[in-house]
Amino acid sequence: MDKRKQKTTLRLVSLLLMLGGGVGLFFLYFWMYTAVLGYDLPGTVLRRQKNAELTARVGNIGLRLHQQEEILEGLKLRDETIYRSLFALPSIPDQRRKEGILSEGERYPDLKGADRAGLLRRTALLLDKVEKEAYIQGRSFEEVADIARISGDMASCIPAIPPIIPDPTTYNLSSPFGYRRDPLNGSTRMHKGMDFACKPGNPIFATGDGVVESLTFEHKGYGLSVVIDHGFGYKTRYAHMSIISVAEGMRVRRGDHLGQSGKSGRISGPHLHYEVYYHDQAVNPYNYMDLHMDLDEYRKLVQSRQEDSKAILGTPKKR
Repeated sequence: MDKRKQKTTLRLVSLLLMLGGGVGLFFLYFWMYTAVLGYDLPGTVLRRQKNAELTARVGNIGLRLHQQEEILEGLKLRDETIYRSLFALPSIPDQRRKEGILSEGERYPDLKGADRAGLLRRTALLLDKVEKEAYIQGRSFEEVADIARISGDMASCIPAIPPIIPDPTTYNLSSPFGYRRDPLNGSTRMHKGMDFACKPGNPIFATGDGVVESLTFEHKGYGLSVVIDHGFGYKTRYAHMSIISVAEGMRVRRGDHLGQSGKSGRISGPHLHYEVYYHDQAVNPYNYMDLHMDLDEYRKLVQSRQEDSKAILGTPKKR
């Protein structure tokens, strides 16, 4: 019986020694495989492969976003230099295109610790930027499309003819747009319009379709003057008049009679002072007219407007 117990004990001890040896050999193998030879475990290899695959996908998304950003930049350039310029729309400042986008330090703080290489965070930031730029660009194209639908109206509203009959025998271009020496006090100051020196009573005509915004009288400024809002960012002013033939709020068309030239206000001699404003900035009126246009063509335009006005008002009945 003792011998049987001894045999059983020996077998158990042997089994335990074999098991312990096996475990020891396993850990030894594990240590040599990882620490000495530098190999990764199968699970680690699989995770690294998966991570590399995901990193490649994110990198590919970032590359595609960069490509879309370049496309958007091209659209932006065409929008600013062609479309918006063609329809006289103001450019969209870069500040407006970027407003609403938080700084890099304020966005995605949860990705800072989880994304050691910063790839996910950079891609997320780029996605935000592209989405914002695409939204602003889309709104810009909508605005251009709306203007394009009424481009015919726009063509007739832009101030495009001289404010007086361009007969060189009836006027003299006494002062152009730009800085000049003031004829009354000798100081140098900006002259925001053009001066047509002519006799009082010379007829003045609207240079584009619009609405009479204001009629004013200033003793030391523009004198009697008319301001027309043409829409699309354009306004014109006709100053130093002697007679005004229109009223505030009245719709006028190109070639309509506005009144007569004179010498009211701060002036050294009788003339018409004419200004053009684009988005509240004075621009050179000379760029919006042809002083050498055919006189018969100009007179036909004026006569046509007079006939249209008579047709609207009706012909007085004879008594």
